[in-house]
Amino acid sequence: MAGDRRSPGLLLLFRAGERPGVAALRRALAASGRVAISHESAPARPGAADGTVWVELLIDGMTFDLDGLAPGPGFPAQEVRHRFEVAETVADNPGEGLSLSPGPHIGGARATMPVVRVQVALAAELLRAFPGATAVVWTPARSAMGRSFFLSLADEWLKGGAFPALGLTAFRRALDGAVQSDGLAFFTGQELHFDAIAFPDPVEATRIGIRLINELVDLDALEEPVDLTAPDGSGLRLRPSRNGRFVRVDRG
Repeated sequence: MAGDRRSPGLLLLFRAGERPGVAALRRALAASGRVAISHESAPARPGAADGTVWVELLIDGMTFDLDGLAPGPGFPAQEVRHRFEVAETVADNPGEGLSLSPGPHIGGARATMPVVRVQVALAAELLRAFPGATAVVWTPARSAMGRSFFLSLADEWLKGGAFPALGLTAFRRALDGAVQSDGLAFFTGQELHFDAIAFPDPVEATRIGIRLINELVDLDALEEPVDLTAPDGSGLRLRPSRNGRFVRVDRG
């Protein structure tokens, strides 16, 4: 079945009218020894009022749904908050997207590192197969990434580099002036929140946040205070907020 249109996932953006169909996808993947089409919908899926066209893709033993293929409707790039090396023309007119989401058998593990790594690897394969794809949107962080930025991010991470905290997560200023992460909650259930008095410099807070995300992203939600060391050797104090939605960062 096709991916849930309301579920968090990844969008591959194309200019309006340039999304590929199943035949074009099949041709593009013909030379790939890694990705295969394991199932595909009829041109109009029975019972689907929106006429969605989708395929199931098999890679490294996992299946992912690629939804929004032509000639059916695509996905709009809604609620993008962060942009990483996205061309101005794409930012002004993002076009339409294909949704890439984990298949039903791994849907419950969609926020785990093994699944997300393969999802990113598959997105990179599709970007290379379709040079017309302009950008990637990672919806849990509401971040859009230019194709070159995303391919570089994917290559570095998949070769053993640090988790791409600027891309699969991001940072923003909260209403109280504090720096806060965006997208970490998809993985851990909590966002980082830097005390605005202890960390008045947003650049420093972001730099520390990147390091912390690399440590926290594959762990469960923080339930007890933890003391850590910042990159400059100073102490950090991490503690869960009262509602459990944030990890508050202060000086140790």
